[in-house]
Amino acid sequence: MNEWLRKRLHSSRIPGDLDTVTTVDRDGEQNAAEAGVSSESVEAVWERVAALYRTGTHPGLQITLRHRGQLLLNRALGHAQGNGPEDRPDGPRVPMTTETPVCYFSASKAVTALLVHMLAEDGLINLLDPVSFYCPEFARNGKKHITIHQILSHRGGIPGLPKDTPIDALWDERYIWKLLCDARPIEADGSTVAYHAITGGYVLGEVVRRVTGESIDSLLDKRLRQPMGMRFFTYGIDHDNLLDLAWNYATGPKLVFPVSWIVRRALGGDINTVAEVSNDPRFQEAVIPAGNLCGTAEEMGRFFQMMLNGGTWNGKRICDRQTVIRAVQAYGRMQIDRTMMIPMRFSAGFMLGADPVGLWGPQSGEAFGHVGLINKWCWADPSRDISVSLINTGIPIVGHHLPVLAGFVNQVCSSFPVLEESERPLGVVQGAPGAT
Repeated sequence: MNEWLRKRLHSSRIPGDLDTVTTVDRDGEQNAAEAGVSSESVEAVWERVAALYRTGTHPGLQITLRHRGQLLLNRALGHAQGNGPEDRPDGPRVPMTTETPVCYFSASKAVTALLVHMLAEDGLINLLDPVSFYCPEFARNGKKHITIHQILSHRGGIPGLPKDTPIDALWDERYIWKLLCDARPIEADGSTVAYHAITGGYVLGEVVRRVTGESIDSLLDKRLRQPMGMRFFTYGIDHDNLLDLAWNYATGPKLVFPVSWIVRRALGGDINTVAEVSNDPRFQEAVIPAGNLCGTAEEMGRFFQMMLNGGTWNGKRICDRQTVIRAVQAYGRMQIDRTMMIPMRFSAGFMLGADPVGLWGPQSGEAFGHVGLINKWCWADPSRDISVSLINTGIPIVGHHLPVLAGFVNQVCSSFPVLEESERPLGVVQGAPGAT
């Protein structure tokens, strides 16, 4: 890519030889044949990841892919810091490795959702109860009957914060909570899907605090992070690891109306502001349940593999199998999301696939997962027995990378076709029927 085009596309610099910026977990990756697939099928997926990196929209990338529980890909490309569109070509660069923590952004919502479902498993909450049953002050201004389930499924009627909310408020949980209690919903009967980009996480975090007496980050540590042997996988990042966290970069062409309007509506600011805020240590060390979980692609892949296993990891019971089934059960039909203005299909906490084609590719009606700021794609598909985690550091919204990203998803589906019922292991959770 020549320099003029690179600047036009607001892209990072790509070396001619990708081997110089590639990390492969050679000790962790397992033989494809043992998982019943060819090495060519696995490498075809990797080539799509490399093609995405070559677009220049992601200074750093990580990918993990498991099939039948076998880790077939755990690799990284590029740089965690120092190769953004505005960085000096001769400046210092930090390589991206498979051990580099990255902010998952909205893919955090999947983890937060399962924690809430686990509290329901414990009998501490009922998802059909109003939020106000546990947090009475939330009832103000017509929100008395909005349920926890509605918040989880983006039907809670409070998709965004007030327009004049200062950026500093994101790491002030008490201030945000007051704003949400004072908010007037766009509707309260659960009939409208409107993606809650940031608000729902604060509500769920407060419910967790009320019923357990502890913070949601403490619950995450006890119920998921420690039992599953994660190094990172925390809301925000520990101060001692702050310098290791990958930076986020605003990449891709400048947005114009109506896309710029949709982005502002969903995120409360433009992409440059989002990148700047996400690289602020106050954001990086805060607890934002809907948007700042940090970890590696392998750790998020591990989480989804645990769900595929029916709630177990390495023989250890993390949650009940029925809890996973309830978490991924479709709620309502596919319909236009009033925040993102695209057709979406949700469960109580997860973005679902569809048949004949959906978010997670063709014939993905059983697939469940979550996207992080459009570019991070983390999902599991019981019909294919795969768990996938593609994590990156660029936050382009539109641009030349989109066909390549779609090609990656389609290649995964092609390399791992839908299995016959008799071929699927008993531990894999069967998702809800596909929807068109």
